[in-house]
Amino acid sequence: MIRSMTAYASGERNLDTGTLACELRAVNHRFLEIGTRMPEELRALEPAMRERIASRISRGKLDLALRLRPHEHDETLHLNPALVSRLGALSRTLMEHFPTLRVEMTELLKFPGVLHIDATDPAALQAEAMALLDAVLDEFIAARTREGANLASVILERVDAIAQRAAEARALMPTIRAGQRQKLEQRLADLPQPLDPGRFEQELVLGLQKLDVDEELDRLDSHIVELRRVLSQKEPVGRRLDFLLQEFNREANTFGSKSVDARTSALAVDLKVLIDQIREQVQNLE
Repeated sequence: MIRSMTAYASGERNLDTGTLACELRAVNHRFLEIGTRMPEELRALEPAMRERIASRISRGKLDLALRLRPHEHDETLHLNPALVSRLGALSRTLMEHFPTLRVEMTELLKFPGVLHIDATDPAALQAEAMALLDAVLDEFIAARTREGANLASVILERVDAIAQRAAEARALMPTIRAGQRQKLEQRLADLPQPLDPGRFEQELVLGLQKLDVDEELDRLDSHIVELRRVLSQKEPVGRRLDFLLQEFNREANTFGSKSVDARTSALAVDLKVLIDQIREQVQNLE
């Protein structure tokens, strides 16, 4: 299945103590590179999240962002009665030795552990974060797949155009060969001394061999079949297509170098333009 490397997806989950948000975006990259931004409460999950992403995505420069926003005006303060009792007993003991000792209530409340705020259970928070990441990944991959389908459609249009140019070149070759034979015969006829028939045939064969592009056109047809096959595969195909396009370009260059006719030269230029257009689209594929 063809997938683009560029995509964006986001999601949120409402927790008892706040809102957990996740964003995932990606741009083109030769390999898989993952950058993360997350609160300290979820930092321990980073290796697991990287592994989860890598199990489903093979290429692209990804940016994963997680944010935890607490609910406003919804914090419940709880007093620790046991600790307050111990502090009270300690205060009475000290007052026996220091009768003038006074403890302000505000100072007492600042003592660590006297007051605490409801917090999400760490295990529950991590479970919610992983579930949210899975949901965002689903949306992210769906977006990549939709964009990939559009790219595949554009690529196939260019492939069809390449096949058409190759067919036009193949149809022109008999006419071009006949024209080259006629030109050679005319040149030989202008020689002051007639050429030996065997030598004439030898020169003709050498000339036709130099402009023979059947092998290049056959390989081009083979590459077209392979490219269409690769586009129908389910695994990531970007790197394979990039290599295949190098072969396309090699055949187009050889075809152009053998051209002795303006029509085939124009076809060679068209082939190179179409191949470059495909390469631009392939750079976006996973």
